[in-house]
Amino acid sequence: MTVNSQLIIDALKKVQYPATGKNLVELGMVDNDILIEGNKVSLSLIFTKQNDPFARSIVKAAEQAILLHVSPDIEIKGNITIKSNQPAHSHAEPEKLLPKVKYIIAVASGKGGVGKSTIASNLSVALAKLGYKVGLLDADIFGPSQPKMFQVEDVRPLLEHVNGRDLIVPVENYGVKMLSIGFFVDKKSAIMWRGVMAGNALRQLLGDANWGELDYMLIDLPPGTSDIHLSLVQTLAITGAIVVSTPQEVALADARKGINMFMGDKVNVPVLGLVENMAWFTPAELPENKYYLFGKEGVKHLSEELDVPLLGQIPIVQSICESGDKGVPVAYYPETITGGAFLKLAEKVVERVAYREVHLAPTQRVMVNDQGGHHHH
Repeated sequence: MTVNSQLIIDALKKVQYPATGKNLVELGMVDNDILIEGNKVSLSLIFTKQNDPFARSIVKAAEQAILLHVSPDIEIKGNITIKSNQPAHSHAEPEKLLPKVKYIIAVASGKGGVGKSTIASNLSVALAKLGYKVGLLDADIFGPSQPKMFQVEDVRPLLEHVNGRDLIVPVENYGVKMLSIGFFVDKKSAIMWRGVMAGNALRQLLGDANWGELDYMLIDLPPGTSDIHLSLVQTLAITGAIVVSTPQEVALADARKGINMFMGDKVNVPVLGLVENMAWFTPAELPENKYYLFGKEGVKHLSEELDVPLLGQIPIVQSICESGDKGVPVAYYPETITGGAFLKLAEKVVERVAYREVHLAPTQRVMVNDQGGHHHH
């Protein structure tokens, strides 16, 4: 038996609100957050009054209706949340998935191969170096690379019991708390996940993990534009996005698509700025020699053209006598050329986020109703 939200909605049409003769669906009491995971179904009912005297009995009736009209095997008991939309609180924020996280930043790229994950990991380490509390969520379902960057590939995150819930414990290294979808996907069976499934896994990595208090949560997104991006902006109010590109023409064309996606009215997430990766090549011993292997300042020009800030230019630096600590994020050593560039980038990001907070309205989660259309509150 496959359960879908329409079946659940049909069952809830059978539940009447006392004394009105109207059902929960007609009255708009069924929130658009029905979540189906196997046999487990959870949803919210919206009541106009804060302490509606009928709330408890209606929840019971809703549970019964679903068991009766959809299937007796559905786990629904205890999974119906009561919400109220009393006018006094009409501007209250929606229940946040990460209540103790100040800023959520998506790190994105129009295409693969531009070093987006390297930027995400080093930016997070650089922010930690500046003294901020930082988390990094590796949401790149196509090639999760953060476990490798943080040298924790064989780690399996533990669960800990917090306030009656089992929460996933992020892995900590270089001052950053990190979780990767890679920890939960078997490399050998690298199935292409359907958007829905990946979206649920990400929601779990966000909502069922013990991130604690964070100043910044960075999310390393899959390259391109996919369901995941939409699923994420429906789940979280993202402070802003950072788009990574190399200076080549083809990369710039894709970066432009990425910027348009975030700024489009479907997603509506401010773009904090662009990062030019592989901006030039420099031998560590001759830092003033810059070789523009991939074109010169293409991302800088794009940022000027689109009026989006350039947050930083990260060079490729190689030592003539190749040695050095492989595997540690270079931002961990701010005295190196690249490490210094990442520290500057981190400072600029902090500045842009502060600017954004003062000058723009907070990002709202994108609310989507079941018909796939959008409605704005």
